[in-house]
Amino acid sequence: MANEDISKLRIDKSAPSAYPARRRKALYPLIALIAIVSIAVFYFTGRAVEVEVVGVSHVYPSQTFTLLNASGYVAAQRKAAVASKITGRLVSINVEEGNRVKKGDLIARLENEDVTAARDQAVANVDAARANVEKAKAELNDAAVNFDRYKELLGGGLVSKNDYDASEARYKKAVAAVAEAEAAVRAGQAALNNAEVSLEYTFIRAPFDAVVLTKNADIGDIVTPLGAAANAKAAVVTIADMDSLQVEADVSESNLQYVKAGQPCEIQLDAFPDLRLRGEVHMIVPTADRSKASVMIKVRFLDKDSRILPEMSAKVAFLERPVKPEEQRPRAVINPAAVISKDGRQFVFLVKDDRVVETPISTGEKLGEMIEVLSGVNTGDRVVLKPLEKLKNGSRVKVAEK
Repeated sequence: MANEDISKLRIDKSAPSAYPARRRKALYPLIALIAIVSIAVFYFTGRAVEVEVVGVSHVYPSQTFTLLNASGYVAAQRKAAVASKITGRLVSINVEEGNRVKKGDLIARLENEDVTAARDQAVANVDAARANVEKAKAELNDAAVNFDRYKELLGGGLVSKNDYDASEARYKKAVAAVAEAEAAVRAGQAALNNAEVSLEYTFIRAPFDAVVLTKNADIGDIVTPLGAAANAKAAVVTIADMDSLQVEADVSESNLQYVKAGQPCEIQLDAFPDLRLRGEVHMIVPTADRSKASVMIKVRFLDKDSRILPEMSAKVAFLERPVKPEEQRPRAVINPAAVISKDGRQFVFLVKDDRVVETPISTGEKLGEMIEVLSGVNTGDRVVLKPLEKLKNGSRVKVAEK
């Protein structure tokens, strides 16, 4: 029964079509046009063009007149491990790392009750000796008056020669007593000076203007000049004169011809890569390191910066001439082969994702093999190098692998 029903199903070819034949024929050119346009769009915009790209970078003008580059470290030319001249227990410390100190400032103090007592005793001895001087001078004055009187009386025969001799001996004894008392004052003063020096040794002071780099001891530590005793400290603090900071760089013997005293330099610290500081060759150390076949060059800073610290890594560029003020800022540059000049204007193909954008730019002076870009692109942008004529605004591109 089911097979009989299916056999009855037929397509009636005599039924009229939904669209007349003429209307169907009119659609054929439109369909062909759409196909041609689609193929053209796919061919011109869908097919990626392989290109080579370069980045927009920034350079310093000084790089174009650099003779030689070297690396080294910042070092303080005046540095001290401040210690005591005597052994004692540290009872106070007045500084910490980073503090600035002036010459003579008190850094720390040792236990000093014993030397303070010795100083006070020496002061008392000096006062007693000075009192003895006054006493001896009074005795001398009395002996001198008595001796003069006996001298007159002896001339008139009113006193005996024995009495006169006794008065003379008393006078001479008084003179000697004054000299002895004055000598005792000098001895007492010397003892006082010694006691004051010993007391001053318990005060640890800054030997010059500096910055505290490290604190090596703390309250309660035993400080000794040699540091040989167990748990004893030799230095209390380590200080450095920041105005004496210089870069010590090693230059190969074969490149020594490019360096001379007083030569302008540019210093770059690894910790601050965007910071460029002016420098000058201070000294070519008159000896070579045979193991490295190099000579140490000391470069002093012309520009001061509080961020410069001893032992920082640094790079030094030895220059042909000093850097001008307008040359101290970085410039954005690109390879001239990426710039297209057409109809009095300049532009580059800026790569964004997988397409290029025709971007107008303005250029400045030539810096070495590169050209300065004043506007249009920024540092880090990628542009097409040696763009092909078929490259258009919006074209798909594929970056060539190097």
